Amino acid sequence: MKALLLAATAALLCAAASPPTLDTKAIAKSRFGNDAPWYENRIPFFESADPKIDAVYYYRWSLYRAHQRDLGERGYISTEFLDDVGWQLEPWASLNDATGFHLGEGRWLNDRRFADDYIAHMYNGGNDRHFTDYMADSVWGRYLVDGDRAGATRHLTAMRTLYGQWDDHFDKAKGLYWVEPLLDATEYTISSIDASGGQEGFTGGNAFRPSINAYMFANARAIAEIAALSGDAATARDYTARAADIRTRVERDLWNPALGHFTDRYKVDNQFVKYWEPIRGRELVGYLPWTFDLAADDRRFAAAWSHVLSPTELGGAGGMRTVEPSYQYYMHQYRYENGVFTGGRPECQWNGPVWPFQTTQVLLGMANLLDHYKQSVVTRSDYMRLLRQYTQLHYQGDALDLEEDYHPDTGRPIVGLGRSHHYFHSGYADLILGGLVGIRPRADDVLEVNPLLPDARDPQALAWFRVQDVPYHGHRVAVTWDATGRHYGRKGLSIEVDGRAVAQRATLGRLTVPVTRVALPPIDRPIDRAVQLKRADFPKGSASTADEAENVHDAIDGRVWFFPELGNGWSSKPTPAQQWYAIDLGKPVKLERAELAFFADGGHFAAPRAYRMQAWVNGTWRDLPAQADAPLANGITHAKWPATTTSKVRVMFDLTPNRAMRLVEAKLY
Repeated sequence: MKALLLAATAALLCAAASPPTLDTKAIAKSRFGNDAPWYENRIPFFESADPKIDAVYYYRWSLYRAHQRDLGERGYISTEFLDDVGWQLEPWASLNDATGFHLGEGRWLNDRRFADDYIAHMYNGGNDRHFTDYMADSVWGRYLVDGDRAGATRHLTAMRTLYGQWDDHFDKAKGLYWVEPLLDATEYTISSIDASGGQEGFTGGNAFRPSINAYMFANARAIAEIAALSGDAATARDYTARAADIRTRVERDLWNPALGHFTDRYKVDNQFVKYWEPIRGRELVGYLPWTFDLAADDRRFAAAWSHVLSPTELGGAGGMRTVEPSYQYYMHQYRYENGVFTGGRPECQWNGPVWPFQTTQVLLGMANLLDHYKQSVVTRSDYMRLLRQYTQLHYQGDALDLEEDYHPDTGRPIVGLGRSHHYFHSGYADLILGGLVGIRPRADDVLEVNPLLPDARDPQALAWFRVQDVPYHGHRVAVTWDATGRHYGRKGLSIEVDGRAVAQRATLGRLTVPVTRVALPPIDRPIDRAVQLKRADFPKGSASTADEAENVHDAIDGRVWFFPELGNGWSSKPTPAQQWYAIDLGKPVKLERAELAFFADGGHFAAPRAYRMQAWVNGTWRDLPAQADAPLANGITHAKWPATTTSKVRVMFDLTPNRAMRLVEAKLY
């Protein structure tokens, strides 16, 4: 460690040129339009020589923003689907299977509220174990970025409780965890299909899987680290031992020498499959031991990565296959939108289709492999090729719209259901910042950067990039790469901390610099008083037209997005010209401002020409003396007034002629 620090110190930058600076305000306006203010002081800004990577990077932040649901006093959570689905946890619309991706992305925000609220929600009744997850590991991963010790350690008791609840999926004789693939969020896998004799596979197929065991390994390791931060040495020793035991069992029992891959073993025993037998094919899930650094640095294990590079095995032309084409039921469609029969739009399956979900996990594992394993199977060129392949999945023609799963040969969406648009069960910003840029977050006071870019002569090379405003241990970090020096005026790789250049090298490679963590500012938590979580409860909405219950509810459901593919909010009739939307709070509440979100599509919907705020005072509606922004389409319109206590608020609108309006959300503070 001392040698690394000395090497970094020796590389301190003494260039005369000032560090390059991105015009973040202009970039935000260009990428996010009228909603730019939400992003300006929150996200790390990035640019590179690849315009598609740049576009998807910013699209993914708009995806993150759209999936923040405000629960009022409970704070914010991240949702997996934009709209409601039947298997979500009510009344919040939360699902625990995507928490790892949500926190992996959210840890890079300068506004720490979203991740902080979400973690508190999940450890306070929001995680019903509907699916497997690696929640504790995600909290530890967030700590590695922000360095907030109190934020990580306050949930230790809940982490241990949740971990212990998974004992109902632990086989003591084998020392491994098992799960039904459906509850691993991966229906129709080899184990579930074969356990049905090839007839079904939505349910069933209990198996000892690399996934759940990698998750439980990562959670145990994280609990050990967080317990050590708390000074709880006994718990640290206990969970360190648990993690070590899972690692031993996975490497010994889930490694399949015949297939050269980590694979499932059956927990179920029936006429089709036998307990403890391995499944008969390779699946993409076999790479998860690297995603969480479970797999040993062993060339025997590393050879498994050749399968994802092979076009006849897991390496599809359009994306990574979840199962190899040699499997008997590869890409056989079992389930459709309206039930298990042929016809209609196909539903989700894991017997071959490409999933951004597992693609992200594999790319995270590959980044680990390239960063700190000794192997010669995978190259940085492979990483960039597969990252670009994943980037392309986000495009539907020229439009950006990530869906649930894709055909491995064409890269085109398979499911195409209404719920599938802008799906958030994957990561991307985390891959760019931690992989391509190579920021490797650490628990100690060191910033480590190791970009996973190939040599400039490689066809997958990236000639230049810059990222800035990256939060790290209370500082803001920037990383710049310029292969020739012609783009930014400085050749090589350089690091800045709080605007000051601190390290540089002329070539790609690892840089480490000491960064003393600083105290983080308190999180600002204004509470939206207008959120209706249960349809029959207060607050309650009402409207002048189009007053169907669900249409009215959508304007106070805590969700804000402006994607045209999925409508959200109260959509009025186009006439009359004057209309209103009211919120009954059910009790007197002190209020002093509002945020209104209006959607416009250039056709049917337009922002109102004008509006005014009213409050229910002494049995009548009275105008509030508000300092109000002009109505803004596809962004946030603000209104402020002297603090007023009222039980009802109404917004009066003057509609644009011959246009309906859509009030995406009305928030009251």
